[in-house]
Amino acid sequence: MGKVLRDRDARLYLSGVVVSGFGTTAMWLVAGVWVKSLTGSDALAALTVFTMWAPVLAGPALGALADRLPRRPLLVALGLVMAALLPVLLLVDSADRVWLLFAVLLVYGTCGTVHGAAEAALVPRVVGGRLLGDFNGLRLTADEGMKLLAPLVGAALFARSGGASVALLDAVTFALAAGIFALLRVREEPPARERIRDDAGTFARMAAGGVQLWRVPVVRTLVAAGAAVMFLAGLNGAMVYAVAGDVLGHAPTYVGVLYAVQGAGSVLSGLVAGPLLRRMPEPVFAAAGVALFALGAGARALPYDAVALAGSAAVGAGLPCVLIAALTAVQREVPDDVLGRAAATANTLIFVPNALALALGAALVAFADVRVLLPVLTVAGLATALLVSRARAGARAGADARRA
Repeated sequence: MGKVLRDRDARLYLSGVVVSGFGTTAMWLVAGVWVKSLTGSDALAALTVFTMWAPVLAGPALGALADRLPRRPLLVALGLVMAALLPVLLLVDSADRVWLLFAVLLVYGTCGTVHGAAEAALVPRVVGGRLLGDFNGLRLTADEGMKLLAPLVGAALFARSGGASVALLDAVTFALAAGIFALLRVREEPPARERIRDDAGTFARMAAGGVQLWRVPVVRTLVAAGAAVMFLAGLNGAMVYAVAGDVLGHAPTYVGVLYAVQGAGSVLSGLVAGPLLRRMPEPVFAAAGVALFALGAGARALPYDAVALAGSAAVGAGLPCVLIAALTAVQREVPDDVLGRAAATANTLIFVPNALALALGAALVAFADVRVLLPVLTVAGLATALLVSRARAGARAGADARRA
């Protein structure tokens, strides 16, 4: 961590991520509350999250922008676009104008997908290959810290001054982040020549990132593991209210305690990720995280508060491991000329199953006892960990090739 924070560009880069992440997290919560307060509709309030998330489905196409344009100026431009666009939400003062909020949120999600691809692709040039794991761990720690703080600030600001004030706060954070990214001293080469035929079609160019993910065995394994674990995490998340009420006998508000402890586990995991990744192959680190997540989820089937809290901490600590390992492997193994598309494609493959599992989990909880479902989830998670650990030999071979 000290090496990352002592590097000027790495420190600036992490600061930009934290600043923009704070505003984004606050806006993510308040958007739904804002729509609910104006329309009274739970369905429309829930649709705000989907609207911001939907552009992730187009990740392979949107990620192409991060490969065609210089990435640092692209990050600056996207921040300025959002800083200029968000004040439009000052016009949203009635149910008749809620459509304007949804339109802005759709652009928000689109810019966020491109921003994420450019950000992930620029990191190797900022911190170098050796510190990728450290930086990605610190970034995740910062993200989880924002999830603990920003919703409270956003909710308080909304209660005091309304949704427009949160939109202005978010605009300011985007402008600040753009300024921070502009200060980076990163030397970028002109976009490299594509590694596919000149006569290849548009679809082939968009799919180039996915092709690179598939070609490297370790990357393929870790991205698949990330998708599997996020699917299990979606099922686990759908069961959390049943855990609080049916298993532990608490009011629904106890879910907030479980999530707070889970967030603390994620913060700790991000801090130790870098040192651990330097001492073990990425698949081993990921497999250990998957196993920890699976055991933590299963522990929440027991009717004891202390066990449930320990399980939540284990879930929070285990989940980030496979995500950090997958992103670090993508950044290290994928050629720079397709890294934006590869990172965006990996995000799509990993996080789409989470949304699907949330819906499936809600249906399962209605028909089956969570005390049965969680142990089944644990078995599935441990089986996934075993499969991921088998990629260790491939990771070691790749490391030997890099040293050679």
